[in-house]
Amino acid sequence: MVLVGGLPGSAIAIFLLWEFVGAARVQWTGAILIATFWLGFAYAVRGRVVRPLQTVSNLLAALHEEDYSIRARGARLNDALGEVLLEVNALGAIMQEQRLETLDATALLRTVMTEIDVAVLAFDDHGQLRLVNRAGEKLLGQTAERSLGLSAEDLGVSDWLQGDPVRTIQVGPSDRGGRWALRRGNFRKGGLPHRVIVLSDLSRELREEEREAWQRLVRVIGHELNNSLAPIKSIAGSLEALIERDPPPHDWRDDARRGLTVIAGRAESLNRFMNAYARLARLPKPRLEPIRISELISRVSGLETRMAVAVKRGPSVTVRADADQLEQLLINMVGNAVDAALETDGGVEIGWETNNGRVDVWVDDDGPGLSNTSNLFVPFFTTKPGGSGIGLVLSRQIAEGHGGTLTLENRAGRRGCQARLRLPM
Repeated sequence: MVLVGGLPGSAIAIFLLWEFVGAARVQWTGAILIATFWLGFAYAVRGRVVRPLQTVSNLLAALHEEDYSIRARGARLNDALGEVLLEVNALGAIMQEQRLETLDATALLRTVMTEIDVAVLAFDDHGQLRLVNRAGEKLLGQTAERSLGLSAEDLGVSDWLQGDPVRTIQVGPSDRGGRWALRRGNFRKGGLPHRVIVLSDLSRELREEEREAWQRLVRVIGHELNNSLAPIKSIAGSLEALIERDPPPHDWRDDARRGLTVIAGRAESLNRFMNAYARLARLPKPRLEPIRISELISRVSGLETRMAVAVKRGPSVTVRADADQLEQLLINMVGNAVDAALETDGGVEIGWETNNGRVDVWVDDDGPGLSNTSNLFVPFFTTKPGGSGIGLVLSRQIAEGHGGTLTLENRAGRRGCQARLRLPM
């Protein structure tokens, strides 16, 4: 194209030279000079355009081969092709930096995957194992070299790819295996769907929690049994000594009657304790159904007869819950608030509000507040005379069974306490 662009001017110059210059020697010399300048300029322009394009092509080829260290020399501003080379150099530097960050992140991920005690396995859309870490090798009982490429059915773990994505499973025989928390998710690799399975061993944590639960249970039951059996033993010894006296004192019948009454009272107290514990242990799974919060709170506030409970109405909200269990929870919240308010001649208010996809039901009282909040949800701990110590524990168990929480704390800046139930909408 450069040759064609210079052809008219060169042809006209040679024509004029031959037309107006008579000497043949001058004509040939001038024609050769004109042709030389024409061809030389065309070659220079071609080089000025082609070489930078070839350089750009080589740089792009290096980037394609993931070699980000090559840079173009001689790139300068105020030149179209030079600016292209500068941009390609900048692109190579950015890709080199990103590659180093990716390599560092990949190395860290591999180290974490190798060292963690959580089993990680990835399966492709055909159910074949494509990734497994060291903990996964131990769980499968074979190395990655032998297990990679095998199907989930061949590995005996096809049930891990089915069912609920978050659940607890038994791995191995029930007498020798352990319980594992399974979480399953999806991701794409190379445009194809894959599934990743993460398994964490719960045996150690469960054994520790079981040990702590047994310790708490033994401590609570032992304390209650001692409170009942100690006076029973003492009074039984006194009655035995009274019967062995000869002759018996004239008022021995009254003493025996009082002693037996105390023994009967402590036995009844022990029976109430065991019934309360059985009630905690037998709380059924909630039967969920749509419930309007406004109707439930109106019904619960109307059940309290010792004082009028003020209701602060919130937005219209419907939740899925067990009506009986939720009503029992709110009755406990309102009852405790009224007990506290009666001590100070204060009031009680109940209301609800929504916050981030959840509904909060709160009960405020003007009572004396709480002096110690650390033992509120400890089974059988109570500050009330004659209290069983299971109301708050049962209430929190109901809240957690509905996927919610129950908190009890002193009100900020004023007297009294606030109980707050938070449930998903």
